[in-house]
Amino acid sequence: MFNDTPAKLLMVDDHPLLRKGLIQLIELEEELEVVGEAGNGQQALELAIALDPDLITLDLNMQGMDGLQTLKALRDNGVDARVIMLTVSDNDEDVVEAIRLGADGYLLKDMEPEDIIAKIKEATLGKMVMSPKLAEILATALRRPQRQTNRALASLTSRELEILKLIAKGMSNKLIARELDISDGTVKVHVKHLLKKLDLRSRVEAAVWMVNQQGKQE
Repeated sequence: MFNDTPAKLLMVDDHPLLRKGLIQLIELEEELEVVGEAGNGQQALELAIALDPDLITLDLNMQGMDGLQTLKALRDNGVDARVIMLTVSDNDEDVVEAIRLGADGYLLKDMEPEDIIAKIKEATLGKMVMSPKLAEILATALRRPQRQTNRALASLTSRELEILKLIAKGMSNKLIARELDISDGTVKVHVKHLLKKLDLRSRVEAAVWMVNQQGKQE
């Protein structure tokens, strides 16, 4: 929920029945509001730019532009809404590529509907959301040699490391800015720099990577 107003959702899926079913459930939630729905990638891109939603649920397997192509197009066009993949595919490569392209989570359609809604709510609060069985897939894919890890961490400034640890806790830029008493813009600059230094492409990838390193140090 953003500033005590419902989080605006754009739902992208080429199955109208699934869209309608989820929309009916979401309408029961005060914290969420569906502001648009799209049946293909091109329509999703146009609506995302026009409606400026807070969160987008995005199917993977669609006719024309698939979910990954749509995700890349959204990010290339400056859409900074949180994007949650909602799909039947638990293919390792799909999961990893979605996160590398800037997705903020990955949910499987075989989850219970109320669990999907709960995860969507978590995502609107800035948290990374992932179907439980996919977390290990991502963690394994993002493991790096320890020497390279130490060198990468050593390259970060104390502020960048501080922000990275807060990202790993699932905090959004707004929450980090509030926590550190700095502006959203300053946080974005630090995030951009630390992603470049760590050779990572999204804040979600950075969060998973950092959680991995913290686990090794315990």
